[in-house]
Amino acid sequence: MVADALAAQPLKATPSCSSDPILLSLFANRFMSIAEAMGRSLQQTAVSTNIKERLDFSCAIFAPNGDLIANAPHLPVHLGSMSFAVRYQINFLNGDISPGDVILTNHPVAGGSHLPDITCITPVFQEGKIVFFTASRGHHADVGGILPGSMPPTSKTIFEEGAQIKSFKVVREGVFQRDELIRYLVDEPAKYDGCSGTRCLGDVESDLRAQIAANNKGVGLIYTMVDEYSLQTVQDYMLHIRDNAELAVRNLLRGVAKKQGTNELRAVDYLDDGTPIALRVTIDPKEGSAIFDFEGTGAEIYGNLNAPVSVTYSAIIYCLRAMVDQDIPLNQGCLVPIEVKLPPGCCLDPSETAAVVGGNVCTSQRVTDVILKAFDAASASQGDLTFGNGGKNAKGEHVTGFGYYETIAGGSGAGPTWEGTSGVHTHMTNTRITDPEVLERRYPTILHQFSLRKDSGGKGLYNGGDGVVREIEFLEPIQCSILSERRVYHPYGLHGGGDGACGQNIWIKQPRAADGDLPKTGGGGGVPRRVNLGGKATLKMGKGDRIIVCTPGGGAWGAPGGEKKVGTGKGEKYGRGDARGGTADRAAEQLGA
Repeated sequence: MVADALAAQPLKATPSCSSDPILLSLFANRFMSIAEAMGRSLQQTAVSTNIKERLDFSCAIFAPNGDLIANAPHLPVHLGSMSFAVRYQINFLNGDISPGDVILTNHPVAGGSHLPDITCITPVFQEGKIVFFTASRGHHADVGGILPGSMPPTSKTIFEEGAQIKSFKVVREGVFQRDELIRYLVDEPAKYDGCSGTRCLGDVESDLRAQIAANNKGVGLIYTMVDEYSLQTVQDYMLHIRDNAELAVRNLLRGVAKKQGTNELRAVDYLDDGTPIALRVTIDPKEGSAIFDFEGTGAEIYGNLNAPVSVTYSAIIYCLRAMVDQDIPLNQGCLVPIEVKLPPGCCLDPSETAAVVGGNVCTSQRVTDVILKAFDAASASQGDLTFGNGGKNAKGEHVTGFGYYETIAGGSGAGPTWEGTSGVHTHMTNTRITDPEVLERRYPTILHQFSLRKDSGGKGLYNGGDGVVREIEFLEPIQCSILSERRVYHPYGLHGGGDGACGQNIWIKQPRAADGDLPKTGGGGGVPRRVNLGGKATLKMGKGDRIIVCTPGGGAWGAPGGEKKVGTGKGEKYGRGDARGGTADRAAEQLGA
């Protein structure tokens, strides 16, 4: 299992000096500010809507062994799994890393989340030795596969999902390897039946160059910090930050066991196809450690909701960090007290050729819900829309086109002292959505509606947040796909709170003679049909067709009519009720940058 090789490799070194509380806070924020500066550089220099507008990227700094040190408040599903990617390259290349190298990877067995998420890793050298790594991961508009946007709801194997890169030096000792990049992105994916290479090579290449530049920005800022404080001091506080996070999680686990009156927590939830995600958490209060055992989770899925091992770790580290009521960077120390057990061959530990494109965005959310349910921390929260053109034509020739992808907001679950939030991205995605003006200017679409879905949140003492309604009309024939969950199983409420409403995906189809549904008499154009697409579908939409995505609401907390607790701005149990690290904070920071 990948986890055996890559997950349990804590940095064994100990600091050479005790920590000063002021310097600890200073270095924690300094490391985070470097990652934030990397993110601003990436956003400003990227060209795709995915990265420039939706902020579907993450940047972080890593220790010489691949441990996550600090990150900006980007995407949790990226940040928890990127250390797997760095460690894989360390083990795979076995010392064959030189100054000026930049390593590219996206494969699930190499620490990837799904194929559109491509990671660039840059080593930081000092006196001939690697002292840090900087890395950035971005969701790219199209990396090939069977459908535009590279998020096919119908994929059954990873070969149908696009370019696969386990380890490739896209920059070798300072020289950009463009020809080899084209082979990976265009030629290799097209070798499989029904598949194409990337439909927008220019966008992907430009965004990769932006990632490389962002990494270099981080490298320069690390050198500045080392010059200011010395390498020894910087690395000492890197270890202090890790140890501080470890202590915070150990204290959290002790507090959970004490407040719940038990050291064993259980929860189960289901994907819309009925696959169970089961969890038993066994806490050792004395050590402040825990075993996360997913025994009972369903087998590998004949579909794309399988989640790579690294994605499960992402969900765990995110939930632990969210429940810690202390301002610490999300880093590898959060996982030191944790042992993870995944049944071999389950949907959270799938085979190398399993399709995984939906596991990153859908299954990861369900794993998060299950963890928060086990810890009695929050009710359930709430897929993804892609469209585009291009790829192979009827003659098998490559046609340049485009792919567009977005994650759509929903309602967040309520908690012990707070209402759920309406119309937000929750948990693992944490992206923005493309502005209407940008969407309509860059793509053949009209956005008719983007509004809150009234009364879709669960009702209770604290109501769940409402979902949204997003209605898009296409101005030319286009391939449209929807990959979504919570269309069968409601986002549940807790402690007597009501469930959130399920989502729904509707196709408004215009009648056409070619489709056989245009009336032959009466002289009229016919009445548009309203078709339920289900949770996962791909279809060729015609000019004038629309898709209406109604996203789920969040679950409520507590029975209606109960007595509300006096708000303190913090959740009484394990987490804060006020928002932290969201896209609103990121937007404010970027506006002030």
